Parts: sequence; structure tokens; C-alpha cells
Amino acid sequence: MKKLLLLVVMASFCAISLAEDKTKEETKAADRIQAAANVLDEIEAAPDQGIPEEILGSAECVAVVPSMLKGGFIVGGRYGRGIASCRTPKGWSAPAFFTVAGGSFGLQIGGQAVDLVMLVMNEEGMRNLLSSKFQLGADASVAAGPVGRHAEGGTDWKMRAQVLTYSRARGVFAGITLNGAVIKQDKDSTREFYGRMVPFKTSLTGLIDPPAGANPFLTTLAKWAKSASEK
Repeated sequence: MKKLLLLVVMASFCAISLAEDKTKEETKAADRIQAAANVLDEIEAAPDQGIPEEILGSAECVAVVPSMLKGGFIVGGRYGRGIASCRTPKGWSAPAFFTVAGGSFGLQIGGQAVDLVMLVMNEEGMRNLLSSKFQLGADASVAAGPVGRHAEGGTDWKMRAQVLTYSRARGVFAGITLNGAVIKQDKDSTREFYGRMVPFKTSLTGLIDPPAGANPFLTTLAKWAKSASEK
């Protein structure tokens, strides 16, 4: 009887531990969604340092990596986790979780967290994103995005780059080159958030509805994208 009671108690502790681990995992995904929303909100709220309205208003997909590369750009530590959403007939899609790693950076910054924003500008770039793994500069053309409320008329960003990239560090927001970085699906975070494996193509093309937990990022993204397209 005592052995049976001991087994029941142990099983209860295991169940509680697993539930706590699951809650922590979901919190990590939720924290990243909120952090990405904060990054986009802060960048776009800045008077003269935001993403040009013409660019944000026509981007097919928007991806944000909060607090990327805490170990520095120059050696190792080139790694971050982010979320992406794409335009669909029903609005912005359910989020896709991804990792970005490796590559050479046009702006060399060491020893600090950097927020990264990537905009997929056309259908070809979106096809690369939907493949769940691609390399910037190889599979998809990438360029540092222009900064300000409006893009200069002489720039060729719309014709040249599939992906435009930006970084923010110590309050400074600027375009950044990101050649060679590999973007691929963050399967662990996907399972944490959705409770199952959801391919990029399923989430980013609107085949599933966004869970309520995605609202902080999607609401912020929709607000700024709508504001940009109306101007």
C-alpha cells in the first residue's frame, strides 16, 4: 500500500513538473511575440527613424528578431529567434517562428543585444520564406533598407531586393546588410506555441487562423502597416 501511495505521489509530482515546463515554454513564445510587438511599436513611433511608409505599406511579410546576437556580431554568437507574418486576403497571417544564424553583417557591433527587422518585399522573396529554410544573399537577394518617413525617389529598393533588413542598437536604427545568414523554421517554438508542428506555408498563407496569443504582434503590425498604406 505504501509503495502504491509513493508511486501515486511521484506520478503527481511528474505531472506537475511537466505542466510547469509546458507553461514556461508557452511563456517563452508569448514573451517573444510581445517583445516583437514592442520593437515594431518603438521603431515606428520614432519621429524620423522609422521604416519608410512606402516600404512598410507594400511589404509582403514582416519579420522581427528581438534582442538578437547578445554575444556580438564579429565572432560567433550570430544567432536570434524571431517571428514573421505575411499578408493574406484575411489580414496578417498567423505567426511563423524562425531562427537566424551565421552570415556577415554590414554593421559590426559587439557585446550587446540588437533588434533585427526584415521585410520581404515581393512574391519571389515570399516563396523563399515559405520554403521554411533559405539563405540571405544566396537564395534571396538582401539589402540594407532605407530609413526615414519616406524612401528617396531615386532608390531602387523595390526592384532590387527581395528582403530589406534593419537593425536597432543603443537607440540607433539603421539599414544593415545581412549576407549569408540562414533563416529556418524554429520547430521547438512552433510546437510550444501551437501544440503541434505547423509548416510555414500553413501559417503564413492564412490556412490557419491566428491564435489569440498572437494578437499583440499582429495588432501592432496591422496598425502600422495600415497607417503606412494610407499615407
